[in-house]
Amino acid sequence: MKITRHFTTTALALICGFLAIAQEESQPAKDKIEVKAGVYYNTGLNYYGRTDSLRSSGFFPLLEFWVNSKFYMNAAPVFVMNSETPFDYAGTVTSIGYRTSDTRSAFNIYFVKPFYEKSSQLVQSALKGQAAASYSWLNKILNITAGGDVKFSDKTDFGVSGGIDHLIRKEWGGPAVFVIDPMATINAGTQQFTKTYYKQSSFLFFPGVDQTVTEKVSNFNILSYEFSMAMVYAKGKMQLIFTPAYVIPQNLVTVANRPDLSERGRNMFYATLGAKIIL
Repeated sequence: MKITRHFTTTALALICGFLAIAQEESQPAKDKIEVKAGVYYNTGLNYYGRTDSLRSSGFFPLLEFWVNSKFYMNAAPVFVMNSETPFDYAGTVTSIGYRTSDTRSAFNIYFVKPFYEKSSQLVQSALKGQAAASYSWLNKILNITAGGDVKFSDKTDFGVSGGIDHLIRKEWGGPAVFVIDPMATINAGTQQFTKTYYKQSSFLFFPGVDQTVTEKVSNFNILSYEFSMAMVYAKGKMQLIFTPAYVIPQNLVTVANRPDLSERGRNMFYATLGAKIIL
């Protein structure tokens, strides 16, 4: 029996997840309207360790609009850079959400709507929308976070995640604050693809005939393990952000001798650098 697999990706862009992180780093202290602008650079765009064939990096300005300390909207045009494209517009990712927190817990729910160019080669360009929520139990020793999401494209995929982190906060004289947040995360979700194989059939004493059989398959698997360390320096209305990360992809869909039909991914270091200011 010979098996080939054709993978249908409904991937979530790295930028989508980063928008959620941005909310936690910049929640307004008071219930008032705030507008914030930032610029970010990511050294290795990926979806749970999965990348395009050129292993692109990305640049994205981000504009945030906070109605109050809980309701927010933002938008980020995404520009892709690789060996063939020095600076190419891939699309815009928007989100709207609600988040709240106190000393013991934090809750975030949001919806992401991307608008990718038809010519975009990013792994995540099949995504048409995503709804997600997360809940964190907070304490001085170890924070625990659990989340889930639904991704919409030609098919619907479901994902869950779990993570632990420990927040370290250092204040200096005046308004300057430095925060370090090491985190370990496990991500899981559905993978949908078609499986084609050849089955030999026979009748009585007649010789067998090869028949092509195609099946639709949906599996729920671990997608990646990830370790990161967000570092934020804030002074007045300005923030500087640096987040190195290491991702270990799991359960890559592969087709023997057909790299064009296989998922590309490997253990990789990447980092996000950014700056933000309150307007």
